[in-house]
Parts: sequence; structure tokens; C-alpha cells
Amino acid sequence: MAEFGQERVGVVLVNTGTPASAAVADVRRYLGQFLNDPRVIDIPAWQRWLLLHFIILRFRPAKSAAAYRKIWTDRGSPLLFHGQDLAQGVQAALGERALVRLAFQFGDPSIPAAFQAFAEAGITRVCVVPLFPQYAAASTGSAVQAAIEAAAARWVIPSLHVVPPFWDAPEFLDGLSAHLQAAIAHDAPDHVVLSFHGVPEHHCTQTDVTGQHCLKAPTCCDALGAANASCYRAQCFATARGLMARLQLDPAHTTVAFQSRLGRVPWIKPYTDVVLTELAAKGVRKIVVAEPSFVADCLETLEEIGMRGREDFKAAGGEDLALVRSLNADPEWSQGLAQIIQRSCAWLA
Repeated sequence: MAEFGQERVGVVLVNTGTPASAAVADVRRYLGQFLNDPRVIDIPAWQRWLLLHFIILRFRPAKSAAAYRKIWTDRGSPLLFHGQDLAQGVQAALGERALVRLAFQFGDPSIPAAFQAFAEAGITRVCVVPLFPQYAAASTGSAVQAAIEAAAARWVIPSLHVVPPFWDAPEFLDGLSAHLQAAIAHDAPDHVVLSFHGVPEHHCTQTDVTGQHCLKAPTCCDALGAANASCYRAQCFATARGLMARLQLDPAHTTVAFQSRLGRVPWIKPYTDVVLTELAAKGVRKIVVAEPSFVADCLETLEEIGMRGREDFKAAGGEDLALVRSLNADPEWSQGLAQIIQRSCAWLA
């Protein structure tokens, strides 16, 4: 048996998932798994079942399938192949001391399959890397829970280390800044929008350890402190400040917004779709949109913003919307993520 310091470490890069194809049946199956997660739709199980089977899964799969078809490629889902390429890049960066696998919470490749591969390789220590820069219970929390449950289901439970959110990691901010700077130089926008995935407001207030800070004032996310250290919205604004400082963006011509809301409960504001039409109405003609809560291009970046968002902006009077591509599997990002993992995990330091 290898000495402890020489033992290989499993590294599982975890993302939410993607349908197996853009067919309605596969999209329905994926949505049924994803939206049944109690961290995603946090209502009593019986209410979630009724909502899914009598409303969402009756109407949404066909609409979502049509959207997926617009972004599907010869390699399949962008989220899948960008994730596979990233895993290969991180594997190359970490070398033989690690075995790197991509895994999805919903769909294939699965988290249990990754743990099976680690067990077959004799690996007893696993580093879990949620591919979400900012912490949210519905993304990071759900991914970590799924990984723990997959590990706990094994007869021999491996030791786990979880890499924390990397919203302020220089490797992440520098890589995204380079992409955004290139887009600004190419498109010369009047305005920059930093669009993050949204969450319901109560997902933020539930992380407030004091119960007196989150969303109590317009300035609640202006700085991170003990009360909002794990608040998704506060971490998003901190990421935005990091990007703006690096690129010296003018606050008067830069807006932070939140996209992809679902249902009728209040979600964190401002809403991206509203911001886009308001900017056009104010005479803004060209905008660049970056999405710093996504490390890989997917439905929410390519279709929601790159297609529908552009159409809405132009319909409201804008001239053009340029989407900043995600980090995907850029060699610099693959190296950077490997460095983030090494910095967090003593097994790989």
C-alpha cells in the first residue's frame, strides 16, 4: 500500500447537470430530478410533487427542450463537454497524484459513478469541488449534500474535503476579467451588465446568522461581514467589486443583476430581464453582459442571455448585446482551478 503522502486523491468536479439530449422526454426527466431537489424548490414534499406533476412538468419540458435545441452541438450539451474538457485540463495540471472526474447531480456522468471509479483505483481520499463560484444552498449546498450522500452510501466511506466557494479567488477573477476586457475592447459598449443567477430572497435571509442584516437595507451587500459571509447575493456583489476594480469599470455604467427566476416568490433584485429593457429605454445602445456565477457556458448563458436577452434588448430599442463567454476549459482557467484546489486541499498541496 502506498504511504499516506503518496496516495492518489480523487477530485470530483461537481455541477448541477444537463439533459441527455434536447428531446422533450429527456428534458422532462432532467427537470423532474432537478426541480424535485428540496434545496431548489424548498416547499413541503407533497406541495413540490403537485407543483411538478400538475404544472411544471406538463408545460415546461417542451419549452425548455426548444431552448436546448438552440444550443445543442455535435458534442452534445455545452455544459457537458466544457466540463469534460475542464476535467482533462485539471487532470493535466495536477498530474498523477490525482484522479479527476466530472460529475453531475442530475444526469450522467453521475456522482456515484465518480466514487465508484475512485474506489476501483484504490482511492480513499476525495476532494469535492462544486463548480459554483458563490455559495447558494440550491447549488453549492445541494452539490455537497449529494456528494456526501454518495460517499456515505459506499461500504468503505472515503475521507472527504470540500473546496469552498471561490468568488474571490484571484485565478477566477483574473480569468473572467481577461474575458470581459477582451469583449469591452472588441464591442466598445455603453454599459456593462454583470448578470448572476438568481435565488429566492429567503435563500439569502436564511444565511443571516443575526437575522437583522440580509435585505434589511439597500446597502446590505456593500461589504461582507459575519452576518452575510455566506449570503449568495453578498458574495455576488463582492465578485462584481473584484471585477470592477481590476478593469476600473465606471459604476455609473455598470449594473449588477440577477437572472433565471422561477415561480412567484420574490427573488433577489434587480432582475436582469428588467434591467436590459430599462437600459434600452434610457438610450443605452450597446451593452456587454458577463455572467460571473457560471464557469461554463450553458442554457442560462447561451440561450437565456445570448439569444433571448439580446432579442429583448433590441426590441426595447437597443442596438446590440454582446455575451462574454464563460471560462469553460481555457488552459489558464484549468491551471487556475487546479491551484485553487491545491490551496484548499492539503492532500494535494
